[in-house]
Amino acid sequence: MEEIVLSSTSAVKSEILQGLPPSKIQKLSDIKSGNKARLSTGLSELDRTLGGGLVDGSVVLIGGDPGIGKSTLILQAMTAINKDNVALYVSGEESAQQISERAVRLGIKEDVLLLNETHLEKIIKLAKDTKPKVIVIDSIQTMVTDGSTSAPGSVTQVRDCAAQLTQYAKQTNTILLMIGHVTKGGALAGPRILEHMVDCVLYFEGDEGGRYRIIRAVKNRFGAVNEISVFAMSETGLKQVENPSAIFLSNQVKPSPGSMVMVTREASRPLMIEVQALVDQSSSNPRRVSVGLDQNRLALQLAILHKHGGIATFDQDVFVNVVGGIKVNETASDLVVMLTIMSSLRNKVIPNDWIAFGEVGLTGEVRPVYNAIERLSEAQKHGFKIAIIPKANIPKKPIKGLKVISVEYLYQALQYMAENT
Repeated sequence: MEEIVLSSTSAVKSEILQGLPPSKIQKLSDIKSGNKARLSTGLSELDRTLGGGLVDGSVVLIGGDPGIGKSTLILQAMTAINKDNVALYVSGEESAQQISERAVRLGIKEDVLLLNETHLEKIIKLAKDTKPKVIVIDSIQTMVTDGSTSAPGSVTQVRDCAAQLTQYAKQTNTILLMIGHVTKGGALAGPRILEHMVDCVLYFEGDEGGRYRIIRAVKNRFGAVNEISVFAMSETGLKQVENPSAIFLSNQVKPSPGSMVMVTREASRPLMIEVQALVDQSSSNPRRVSVGLDQNRLALQLAILHKHGGIATFDQDVFVNVVGGIKVNETASDLVVMLTIMSSLRNKVIPNDWIAFGEVGLTGEVRPVYNAIERLSEAQKHGFKIAIIPKANIPKKPIKGLKVISVEYLYQALQYMAENT
């Protein structure tokens, strides 16, 4: 690692963008378009989430809980980038010694340019001199600018610093990676406009203390939204998980009541996940707890299950969990959640080679979901034998080794399960 030291007495002009190429009006037809080569981060899973790699002049915001691995991942990516390009890592939180020790632990040998600085004007002045291809700001909440008198980390400071850094990146075609803190509620700290001014927003997900980390693109001007990549935390950094379905499926040989697998869809990637439900007698004030699924959606599912399935849980505690810490946002999980609740309530074991997916409407109809064929193919690839799916999603050609059970209404799925478990 190479540390760059700036003189604290050096005079820095307040006009930090002076000398940059001037803006000009252009005709849309005169602008050359096309698929430019992207810069790889050296991590194929991260490249996938970004839409194929980093785009020149793009601004990427990375958010996540403290200690989840944001700085570690970016340092690993900077190492690969620095082999053929100049990369500058600006840290406002950790000392140069701390970053160097982490680099040794990760086995990083590349000499990434390192700068300990929080003064925005000094950072941009140095960037003009060194002309790095990629700049990392760790973190944007620690940066301060002469143009604002508010405290570091305040809404004004974060907004002004991010705006000036973004303008610099766009005018010089520099790739900018900004690491951001999150609030207790999981949202990025600082003004909401921060997410609007950047090109891509990546969120780290995962259980605290857990091994796996999920990186999700919640905004991406150069790729698919909700694309995910999965990494495993180890002593030598974050390791890519190229077959994430395997880690979300239970390895138990003997299946238990209240457990079933579904195929969810995360942008371009089908993903096998296990959904578990626990229904137990409640003494008073029954609880409804959902982890990885929308809490309000669970209340809706229980009402539909009672009205159209004849299964009452008003005197039962209901707990639903998605294994592995992943969050499921699509309504295709409705059917599998209801089947696992019935399984737990009736103490009936669902065979571990069954899968299900489908949205359930308020009138009890099972509605189709998108990309059903890809979901079924993923299930067949992992050895599943029976798939309970919406009638409208029946494949035109049979899938070898996979028996498809099509249902039009919820009661049909419940009836099939009752007769075959």
